[in-house]
Amino acid sequence: MHAHSNDLRAEIGDLPAEEREALISALQAGWRAIRLEPEDAALCLFAEKLTHAPGAMRAEDVEALRAAGFDDVAIHDAIQVVSYFNYINRIADAVHVALEPEMPPDPRG
Repeated sequence: MHAHSNDLRAEIGDLPAEEREALISALQAGWRAIRLEPEDAALCLFAEKLTHAPGAMRAEDVEALRAAGFDDVAIHDAIQVVSYFNYINRIADAVHVALEPEMPPDPRG
């Protein structure tokens, strides 16, 4: 998340600066650190499990998204986006892609 903070700033630029920075700091601490709408929390939980334990995904995980209001197209899109970012990040890590100059290293190491 650290490397994408400036992207998020641009997306939420209409928020007051103090509120914007508080949200970014909270998100850097983890999505569970902020109060999300139920559908956003369900999506984050799904994405987290798909990222960390893809072999553990079950029909119940998809049903949880449906219960949160996602239709099959939105669920498919979410799976595609999460999977793509996992894939491309693994490639970048494997070949040691350098950070872009405007993206300083994560200060937490």
